[in-house]
Amino acid sequence: MLNVGAKKMIPRARDREAYYDYSLVAVIILLIVFGLIMLYSTSSYVAQLHQGDDMFYFGKQAMISAVSVGLALCISQFDYHLLGKIPTLIYTAAMVLMVMVRVTPFGVEVNGAKRWLRLGGIQFQPAEIAKIAAIVVISFMVVKMGKRAVSPKGMGILAGTGGLLGLVTLVFTDNLSTAIIIWGITGVLIFIAHPKTRPFVLGFICLVAVSVAGVMILAANIDTSSNFRVRRLLTWLRPEEYSASGGYQVMQSLYAIGSGGFFGKGLGNSAQKLGWIPEAQNDMIFSVICEELGIFGASVILLLFAYLLYRLVFIAQNAPDMFGSLLVSGIFVHIALQVVLNICVVTNVIPTTGITLPFFSYGGTSILFLMSEMGIALSVARRIRFQEEV
Repeated sequence: MLNVGAKKMIPRARDREAYYDYSLVAVIILLIVFGLIMLYSTSSYVAQLHQGDDMFYFGKQAMISAVSVGLALCISQFDYHLLGKIPTLIYTAAMVLMVMVRVTPFGVEVNGAKRWLRLGGIQFQPAEIAKIAAIVVISFMVVKMGKRAVSPKGMGILAGTGGLLGLVTLVFTDNLSTAIIIWGITGVLIFIAHPKTRPFVLGFICLVAVSVAGVMILAANIDTSSNFRVRRLLTWLRPEEYSASGGYQVMQSLYAIGSGGFFGKGLGNSAQKLGWIPEAQNDMIFSVICEELGIFGASVILLLFAYLLYRLVFIAQNAPDMFGSLLVSGIFVHIALQVVLNICVVTNVIPTTGITLPFFSYGGTSILFLMSEMGIALSVARRIRFQEEV
């Protein structure tokens, strides 16, 4: 666990030149390129059918990805401590923008979900800003509060701050998956800062037990419901029975994964992407990857994500101060949760949540803010100093 009373590391006697994590840059580029290849393979048929251009989704994503890489490299040149000067501004901006989705005419509905804002000709999801806000604000508060952060009152304040951000995300953008990620970031950052492990383990076990009991009660007593979240739960438990009202996408995703075998059907040879999996380029892109590249290709992608997370752990452990370490830890939690949740949804381990696969799923807002986080991680890495060997 981190020592919340320590604000800075003691400088080392003989330091080398500033460090730059080229390994992190390399794995990010690999994931982006791999993601663009799979996005084109997944979306080309639907894009040609509905947009008259097989590169419609690929072209837009490639352009925003190039801009995002440049943005990340620019952010990496700034001192990440600047974020510690504006946490209230970031938190307030995220809150206001999410409220605007529901209460102003700037909110935009896409595919039945009102989660976007259109301001000045630019359309984006404010919930993506909320993830960064959670990382920055909780990290800043832990450092600012020092030892008080691990007291019951301090943990309550931290939990309330992150919990409120997640609640606003859920209520005003109807985005449960992002709310879960924000709550997860909050919980893990408090866990990292706290010297004791046992209370968190017991709390997690209790949460799992309550969730399982709730699912069992719903499954035993509810067959139909007007609440779409309950329908999603029932669809997850019995996808074949509810295939006509929500289980169709999950069933087709499982067919795609099952038909891929070990090495897959070959790049571009997916059958399920030909309209069988709705919006395959978004949440369900991993199922097409499994169909075309098989277990082998899916394993390569998971290894790339694992290496990305390893580099983030390395940076967090060697960060020059606690604020930088917590920032990178929050980024780690965000990416890890999103990857795990997406794969669990695609394989029907958990109910459908509408969560995307980082670097692979189509979405300009997602890649833009994700690369902003990568820029912050690189900024922290640039200030690492390693002791010179004698």
